Amino acid sequence: MFEKLGVLVARRSKLVLLISLLTMIAAGAIGFQAFGKLDGGGYNDPKSESSRAFEYLKSDFKVEDPAVLLVIDSPGVTVDDQSVRDAVTEISNEISSITGVKNTLSYWSTGAPQLLSADRKAGYLFVYGNEESFDGLSEIAKRVEDKIGSTYQGLSIYYTGTGAVGHAINTKISDDLKKSESIAIPLTFLLLLFVFGGLIASGMPLVVGISAILGSFFIIYLLTLITDVSIYAMNLITGLGLGLGIDYSLLIVNRFREELHQGKNIQESVVRTVATAGRTVFFSGLTVLVTLASLLLFPLNFLKSFGYAGIAVVGLAVLGALIPLPATLALIGKRIDSWVIKKSSVTPREDGRWADLARFVMRKPLTITILTLILLGILAAPIRNIAFGQTDVTVLPKSHPVAVTSKLIDERFPGREATPVEFLFINGEKNLSTAEIADYKSRIKNVPGIIEVSGNTSANGIIRFQAIHKMGPRTTDAQRLINDIREIPAPEGLLIGGVAADYTDTQNGIARALPWALGWVFLSVIILLFAFTGSILLPIKAVLLNILSLSATLGVITWIFIEGNLAKFLGDFTITGTVDTGMIILMLLTTFGLSMDYEVFLLSRVKEEYERRGDNTEAVAYGLQKSARIVTAAALILSVVFASFVLSGVTSIKILGLGVAFAILLDATIVRALLVPALMRMFGRANWWAPKALKRFSISH
Repeated sequence: MFEKLGVLVARRSKLVLLISLLTMIAAGAIGFQAFGKLDGGGYNDPKSESSRAFEYLKSDFKVEDPAVLLVIDSPGVTVDDQSVRDAVTEISNEISSITGVKNTLSYWSTGAPQLLSADRKAGYLFVYGNEESFDGLSEIAKRVEDKIGSTYQGLSIYYTGTGAVGHAINTKISDDLKKSESIAIPLTFLLLLFVFGGLIASGMPLVVGISAILGSFFIIYLLTLITDVSIYAMNLITGLGLGLGIDYSLLIVNRFREELHQGKNIQESVVRTVATAGRTVFFSGLTVLVTLASLLLFPLNFLKSFGYAGIAVVGLAVLGALIPLPATLALIGKRIDSWVIKKSSVTPREDGRWADLARFVMRKPLTITILTLILLGILAAPIRNIAFGQTDVTVLPKSHPVAVTSKLIDERFPGREATPVEFLFINGEKNLSTAEIADYKSRIKNVPGIIEVSGNTSANGIIRFQAIHKMGPRTTDAQRLINDIREIPAPEGLLIGGVAADYTDTQNGIARALPWALGWVFLSVIILLFAFTGSILLPIKAVLLNILSLSATLGVITWIFIEGNLAKFLGDFTITGTVDTGMIILMLLTTFGLSMDYEVFLLSRVKEEYERRGDNTEAVAYGLQKSARIVTAAALILSVVFASFVLSGVTSIKILGLGVAFAILLDATIVRALLVPALMRMFGRANWWAPKALKRFSISH
């Protein structure tokens, strides 16, 4: 199959390039429109009990998320002073005139004490919009902030709420993405120049990476027309598009140069490159793709968005490396080595430092294995302190105005009146007696953490009451509170909602989906690696080693982002004591896929040498010698791309960038260079064993 593809691409290179170029231009022109349609939400399970409760609250009780929550602070006098009242009236009138604003509600319009700070010098003003979408609320928040500003007639104005937080996160991510790209792309080109030595050879992988990004933007744009897609997906597209596009191109370009320097003509070199390196790229990409596809099994649209982005960008990176890149090589031919800046080794030597390292490791395989396992264990040790949370305003830098507002609310407004637990009895007026409701409420009052239980209200036969609690709504304490409440026997028709219930249902939804996702990943990867290697043992070994390196990475993330070590070197961000569950799952699955990427790179050469020599030890040594340069270069480039995310002011993006970069470097050095050769030496010929009945399903190298 791959040889036929190579022949086709080599013979029709001009047509292939023309079609590819036109497609890329069109995709880029349309794809950039996706940025205006992306969603900042998607963190809850739409089929959960709390989501169903919220639908009833919206439809029957007309409850809605405010686009903006303004905290109006009057430092000199209390909020009841007439000058403050007059100023707030003007603020309300100005806000009401803004396009998209439906109405406002405040302490000054209702007199509700729960909207007043403990020192009576600050109060809430809620702004409600005609839009229900996250994007719509964010746009309204922007208009309100632009019109009112941070001060008004001596009053200090602070902003938060769904729209304000969404606008802040979206803007921050968009700005940080531009900054990351402006650093990652030049650095990547310099690294490619160091690897290849020539301007033309160095530029081609970068073009493939950028093309994969533009094509993915187009696919995401199409998806926004039929479903919500998270703004965070664009970071993954940038990281994987540049990283994998370059990784796969490195493999193709390097193999092409190798074939040319062995005396083959241009067409033969292209065909041989696609037949060998192209096959490796295909299986490598397929491994990453099926890993990221597991994100579609989670109920959160936030994680599904990464699944869409991952499938798109990996598929396009593979496509770019297999079709337009070989077509370009067919046209450029021996000019691939033009404009040389520095001499670079093209054809890997049979022997060298990497082969020497492999032989050293394989002389003492048990000792090396024990030492590397101890190191990985030390790195993984902090994992015992890990605590999970959910993305909220705390992902923003501590100095960000919206984060400052959140801190002000925590310090000056008592209780959690803005985030109560909601209790809805569907058809309660028809099916339940007053005594049944009263008895249930008395038991809710006795739950640890509950401060106050409200009176009953009703609409369309639904009975509703609220419970004020003292927990942070997106914490393990809140999750424990909701679980305690749900253990209490309740009258029929009860739905429990609110922010704490939403957080609990989200965590439970992730926990239910996780075993299925992991099962899909492990089974798919084992099948693909078996097809690639013809071995039963190697795929299982690869999965187990990945679990070890991911545990070490998670330990480092815990040590930095939960325990706070080295935090001062990572810029302005908030140590919350938790890490976002969804982002950690994304980080782990991304690094799992990328680690398998390098496993395929290495095993392709080892397998090729084993089929040629029949000696396991020498095959490992020569395989490492011929693949390590490219694996190391690819890992370094990909880690630079993701490490640029550390510059982001959004904590969850910072975690993703640092986690993936660290995991890639750990995997490409400690795991691939030391642990893999040591284990393959100990397993010997068993590395390549498989039952005869299964052997026919593997491919020959």
